[in-house]
Amino acid sequence: MPIDMIKNDVFKRRESAARSYCRSMPATFTRASGSEIFDKNGNRWIDFLAGCSSLNYGHNDADMKEALIEHISSDGIAQGLDLHTDAKSDFLKAMETHILKPRGMDHKVMFTGPTGANAVEAAMKIARKSTGRTNIIAFTNGFHGVTMGALAATGNGYHRGGASMDTSGVTRIPYDDYADGVDSAALLEQMLADPSSGVDEPAAIMFETVQGEGGLNAASPEWIRRMAEIARNHGALLIIDDIQAGSGRTGHFFSFEEMGVTPDIITMAKSVSGFGLPMALVLVRPEHDVFGPAEHNGTFRGNTHAFVTARVAIEKFWTDDAFQKELADKSTMLTGALTRIAAEIPGATLKGRGLMQGVDVGTGELAEEICARAFDKGLIIETSGNEDQVVKVLAPLTTSEETFAEGFDILIEAVRETMAAKTQIAAE
Repeated sequence: MPIDMIKNDVFKRRESAARSYCRSMPATFTRASGSEIFDKNGNRWIDFLAGCSSLNYGHNDADMKEALIEHISSDGIAQGLDLHTDAKSDFLKAMETHILKPRGMDHKVMFTGPTGANAVEAAMKIARKSTGRTNIIAFTNGFHGVTMGALAATGNGYHRGGASMDTSGVTRIPYDDYADGVDSAALLEQMLADPSSGVDEPAAIMFETVQGEGGLNAASPEWIRRMAEIARNHGALLIIDDIQAGSGRTGHFFSFEEMGVTPDIITMAKSVSGFGLPMALVLVRPEHDVFGPAEHNGTFRGNTHAFVTARVAIEKFWTDDAFQKELADKSTMLTGALTRIAAEIPGATLKGRGLMQGVDVGTGELAEEICARAFDKGLIIETSGNEDQVVKVLAPLTTSEETFAEGFDILIEAVRETMAAKTQIAAE
């Protein structure tokens, strides 16, 4: 397709070199609806990235948009600090009624600054203040953000290098199935039981149940339960980072549902607003709600416009199990499609679960080339993993089966062309 290629324009002149996604997607996007996004020349792409899972309900959901427009046009509160507002009240009631109470959760809702990293920072601080300890157990390939506290718990060396100074307060342990033959839960248990292991008693054990940026590594329910037990036995809090894996991405509202665990602290952001608006929160058990007023401060603790759309998202998708059943069907469809795609690549394996799946193609170079070809053909898709070797599908959860099928067709065509080109080069 003829793409509006960005050359020597304002983005290159003025935007920082820290820009990222736009480097591999050289177009100027102007509008989007559902699972489709368009550039200024009318070119169309199917979106299998969904704002890195911040658009789980698609672009510009009609009901959320209508509620937001109504709120704005009636001079509803736009910036309310952490004051009581009708929008916040309506969101909290929806969260309580449709999410927390049905799951037997007594958690308080703490609004943090609007990014996932800020929610992680707050969670780590809560655990340290509640327990009086400093050490956080984190895991290989975990990604929790790039501000200093969250970065200490993030495994990625490239991002950690951006700090240009030491990060501390974290002990890193192998994630589930990280190393062949290593039972990391047993290893952690042994180290915490040994006063000479060098591992300080932790304030918290923190992990993602599916590592989004780490390569779609999915922890087993048994491993998750064992980590919860270890935390409980050692007086540590269990923190589950549900920023990317939550809000329906893995098939339930929370990624740990049906795992038999109740985290002490849960971090949420990305799609919790429903509409892609900045919003982050921490769910914390009442006995650990230890911060004093403004002890974790921030002007934008809660985004009033996001309260409006988040409430609609909950009431539209989570008042019964119909949406959840739909996600289960789509998950099966996604697994089948990725199985066919993996069959085109020697040694490729499937990763992830729910609607957070992908294909490990072996190398970052191959994954990048596949994604680039897919983009040229009208599909936005990205990579993840310690070497960016996983082609990752994060399509909106609301994507129709027809659009899914069209996207898969583009992806498999991109894979076949890439593999054919490599075969030809090898032959020459």
